[in-house]
Amino acid sequence: MKKKIIDMKTLARRAKEIRAAGKNLVATNGCFDLLHVGHVRYLQAARSLGDALVVGVNGDQSARQLKGPGRPVNNESDRAEVVAALECVDLVVIFPELRATSFLEAAAPAIYVKGGDYTPETLNPDERAMLEVIGVQIRIIPFEKGYSTSGLLEQLRHATT
Repeated sequence: MKKKIIDMKTLARRAKEIRAAGKNLVATNGCFDLLHVGHVRYLQAARSLGDALVVGVNGDQSARQLKGPGRPVNNESDRAEVVAALECVDLVVIFPELRATSFLEAAAPAIYVKGGDYTPETLNPDERAMLEVIGVQIRIIPFEKGYSTSGLLEQLRHATT
C-alpha cells in the first residue's frame, strides 16, 4: 500500500512513464476523510475510464479549510493509506494546497474526474485553466445519493446524544 503513496516529484515522473507507455492516466482528488461506499464506487468508476488512477488527497490544513472545524477526522497520512488500499487506485499523492492545481500539473492526466456535485463550470477557475492548458478531458461521474462523510458524521452525532 505505502508504495502507492508518492510525492509530487515522483508523480510527475511516473505520470510521464505511463503516458510514454501509451496508457491513459486518470486523476481525481478530494479529502476522503471517512471512506464510504460512495467514495469506493466513485473511485472504481474513475479507474474504469483509463489505464491507471492517481488520487490527490487534500492535506490536513486544506481539508480543514474546505470542510470546516473538526475536520478532517482522520489525518492526511491515514486517509492516503486507506485510499491506497483500494485495488482500483494505482497512485496516491497528498497535496497541501487548497486547490489541486499543482497536483494536476504534475499528473498531466488524460482524464480528470469529479463527482456529480460538480460541473465543468463549477470547477475552480485556476484548476480549470490548468486542465485546459494540459488538454485534459473532464468527466463528471454521477453523485451517489445518500452517501456523504458529512451525513455519516451527523448520524454519529445523533447516535451519541
